[in-house]
Amino acid sequence: MKQEYFVVVLAHSLRGRLRRVHIPHTAVYAVLALAILGGFSAFGFVASYARMAWKVANYNALKKEADSMRARYQDLVKVVSQTNVQMASLQLYAREVSVAYGIKQKLEGPSDISSEGKMVPSFAESLQEYNYLVTADKLALSNRRSRRFGGVRTPPSSWPVEGRIMDGFARRTDPFSGEGSFHKGVDITAPTGTAVRTTADGVVVQAEMVAGGYGRLVIVDHGGGLQTYYAHLSKILVRAGQEVSRTEVIGLVGTSGRTTAPHLHYEVRVGGAPINPHKYLANTSVFRQAPKDLPFQ
Repeated sequence: MKQEYFVVVLAHSLRGRLRRVHIPHTAVYAVLALAILGGFSAFGFVASYARMAWKVANYNALKKEADSMRARYQDLVKVVSQTNVQMASLQLYAREVSVAYGIKQKLEGPSDISSEGKMVPSFAESLQEYNYLVTADKLALSNRRSRRFGGVRTPPSSWPVEGRIMDGFARRTDPFSGEGSFHKGVDITAPTGTAVRTTADGVVVQAEMVAGGYGRLVIVDHGGGLQTYYAHLSKILVRAGQEVSRTEVIGLVGTSGRTTAPHLHYEVRVGGAPINPHKYLANTSVFRQAPKDLPFQ
């Protein structure tokens, strides 16, 4: 059987001769198949090149953005470092002030804060540090005035609130945890809103809501390292740095902090250490109700 073929006629332009070329069908089909395969290969190559070019463009854009973010990060690191130096200086200054005037150190952390890592204080922490320095300055003024008058000007000599003592200065069972604890002052029961009065002349060194169970707390410094604490107030009527006189109203009885009923928690501290308020309450004539309830003996 003869194979089918295509006949291609070629004519010579000068001699006029004709030449027939027989091309088998299979050869034509093979050439077409190769042409189609080549077209697909070329398309795949172009598509692959386009994808690679797109990825390179994206990589360059990401690299440029990363360089920009790296530069911004370096700027932020410089700003944070400057802030750290300022905060470290402020804390060191606060420590020097506390040591110089014998006030309680409120800044927490290691002794060598300059060797620690980065510090990023919040706005509230910065404000607290500022208030602490202001309080330190007020306390320094109070101490200078007290030394001018010879140590403690007037020791506590009155009851801070009209009421009855329901818990004294001693070891007791904590009403919340049920475990043993030491009660640093006396609890004087009184209705909410009863006036709380300072027991001696002095300067208010703290008047704010605090953590740790005290609630709204007022601390009055009387000079010579002697201070009185008035806790669980419903309202504070004085401010830090204010001078107050004996029996002056500084707040109202309440239930702020860790309390089970309205009362005033009253402390007397010398050099930061709580002492038994008995000797300051037992011989007073102001607000002496039911002295037999004093659990000091």
